[in-house]
Amino acid sequence: MKKVAVLLSGRGSNFLALSDAVNLGDIPAEIVLVISNLENAAGLKHAGERGYRTLYIPSKGRDREDFDREVVAELEAAEVDFVCLAGFMRLLSSYFVSRFPMRILNIHPALLPAFTGMDAQKQALDWGVKVTGCTVHLVDEKLDHGPIIVQRQVPVLAADTVDILSARILVQEHQAYPEALRIVCEGNYSQEGRRLTVNRKEF
Repeated sequence: MKKVAVLLSGRGSNFLALSDAVNLGDIPAEIVLVISNLENAAGLKHAGERGYRTLYIPSKGRDREDFDREVVAELEAAEVDFVCLAGFMRLLSSYFVSRFPMRILNIHPALLPAFTGMDAQKQALDWGVKVTGCTVHLVDEKLDHGPIIVQRQVPVLAADTVDILSARILVQEHQAYPEALRIVCEGNYSQEGRRLTVNRKEF
C-alpha cells in the first residue's frame, strides 16, 4: 500500500476523483496528507470533510525554494511514496523535484507536448486543432515535460468555448488521473528515457 500526498490550490475536483478511486479500492494506496498554499482553497475544505490530514502552508511573498523545503519536510515526515499535483498553482523548485525523482505526478489539460503552460484550452481553440485532451505525466525540472503515463483524447467542436471545452476535458481528467496513480502505485511499468510502458491490461 503506497502513501500518497495531494497538493492543490483550488476546487480540488481531481483530488476528489483520486479520493473516490482510493476509497473504492481501485488504487493500492492511501492518501495520507493534503496540502494547499491557499487557506481558502475549496479542495482543502473537501479534504477536511473527508477526514484527511490537511495542512495550509502559505506561499505568498516567500522564496520558492524556502516554501518548497517546508512542504518537502512535511511530505518526508509523512513518508510519502508519491505526490499528486491537483491544480497546484506553483512551479516546483529543483530541490523539490530532486527529493521525489519520478515520484511526482501532474495532470495537464492538453495532449502534451502540445500547449504547455497556462490556458491550454484557449491555446487549443486558438490553434484550431480538432483533437485535444489531458495528460498525466511524471514531473521533472522542466514545465509540463516529464514522461507521459496516461493521455485521454477530447474532440474540439465548432461551438466550443474555453469553458465548454474545459468542462469536457475535466471529465476525462477525472478518469485519467486515477488510472495513472494506479499504474505507478502498482509499479508494473518500465521506463526508458521519456517512454513509459505499462506492463498490464489497461485500467
